[in-house]
Amino acid sequence: MDPLANPYTPNAGAQPTTLTGRNPQLESFDLLLARVARGRPQQSMIVTGLRGVGKTVLLGKFREKALAANWVVAELEISKHDDGEFRRAIGSRMRSALLELSPRARWTDRFKRAGRVLGSFSLSADVSGTIQVGFDFGDTEPGVADHGDLTLDMSDLFVAVGEAAQEASRGVVLIFDEVQFLSQSQLEALISSIHKVVQRTLPITMVGAGLPQIAELAGDAKSYAERLFQFPTIGHLESDDAREALDGPARIEGASFDSDALDLALELTGRYPYFLQELGYAAWTTAEGSVITRQDIVDAEALYTSKLDESFFRVRFDRCTTRQKQYLRAMAELGPGKQKAQDVATVLRRESSQVAPIRSELVGMGLLYTPDYGYADFTVPHFEQFMLRVMPDLEVIGN
Repeated sequence: MDPLANPYTPNAGAQPTTLTGRNPQLESFDLLLARVARGRPQQSMIVTGLRGVGKTVLLGKFREKALAANWVVAELEISKHDDGEFRRAIGSRMRSALLELSPRARWTDRFKRAGRVLGSFSLSADVSGTIQVGFDFGDTEPGVADHGDLTLDMSDLFVAVGEAAQEASRGVVLIFDEVQFLSQSQLEALISSIHKVVQRTLPITMVGAGLPQIAELAGDAKSYAERLFQFPTIGHLESDDAREALDGPARIEGASFDSDALDLALELTGRYPYFLQELGYAAWTTAEGSVITRQDIVDAEALYTSKLDESFFRVRFDRCTTRQKQYLRAMAELGPGKQKAQDVATVLRRESSQVAPIRSELVGMGLLYTPDYGYADFTVPHFEQFMLRVMPDLEVIGN
C-alpha cells in the first residue's frame, strides 16, 4: 500500500494515530491537575513499565492536557549527570517557568524574589573558586537556596516558584522522563521538594516515567515517597485495545485487518504498544490489498523482526561489554520471565557472587531490573528472543 499513507508511528515517544488502553492514567492526570488547581493535595504520579509500553507517549499526552488547562510545563529527560549538572538543568527549567508565568517586565515583588532565589540556586564555583551566577536575574536571596545542599536548595526554589505561580493563579507541572537514572541524592532532593510544596499547598506538581525499579528507588530515597506519589504500572495492552491499536489507524486510511491477521499480530507482538506499531508499519509496507490478511502478517514478520533487531534491540546490546552480553545470553538460555541469580551463574559455570557485579552493571544501565529479591528480568520485552538470535551459541565467562 501507499507508504506515504502508512498510519503507524514506530518511533521513540511518537504519538500513535490511535492511543488505546491508557484511559485510567489520563483520567488520574486530569484529577491531579484539577485538585492541585483548587488547592487540594493529590499524589503526584510516576508511571512505571518496561521499554516499549508507551510511557513517553503518555507523558506527551500529559503535556498536551496540561497546556490545554493553562498550566506551565517544565520538561526534562533525565540522564546520568552529577549533582551540578542536574542543578543547572532544574534551574534552567525553573527559569523558563517563571518567565512563562509572567513576562519579566510585569514581575511583582513575589516574582522578583523567586528570581533572586533562582539566582542563589544557580550559584556555582568553577575550578579557580570564582563564583558565577548562572542566570541574569540580578541579585541573589541570601540565606535561601544557597546552602550548598541540593535537597535544601531545590526545596527553597520550588517553594519560591510555587508562590509566584500561586499569585499568577496558574500552576507548574514538572514532566520528567527516565526517572530511574536519577542518583539517590537527586531523587531525594526531588521528592523532598515536591513534599515541601504539597505542605505549603502550592500549585506545583510532578509526573514522571521510569523503569519498574523506580518505586523501590523512591522508597529507598525517602520513606514517605509511597504516600507522596502513586506509581501506576503500564504494560502490554488488553486484547481489544491491542486490536484497536492496529485496526484503528488502518481504518482512518480506508484499510482494515481481518480477524485472523489480528490474532497472529497479537501473538507475535505480545500486545506491546511499540511492537504493534512496528508490525503495523511492516504489514502496511508488504500488503497489496486494503484488507490486511494473516498471510500479509506472515510476509511482514521478517521485516518486523529485522527492524527491531537493528534498532530497538541492537542499540542496547551494542552498549554492553563482552561479559555483560554473556550474562544476558545466559538469562535468555533460561527462557522468558524473571530468572534467579544463582541459576544464571550456574549457566555461566560461576558462583553467584562472581557474576553479581555484572548483574549490578546491567541494572545500572537500565537493561535489567529486580522484580523480586535474588531475581532479575529484562526491561525490554522479548529481549531474550533477540539474544538467542544475535548470539546463537552460549559462551560461558572465562577466567
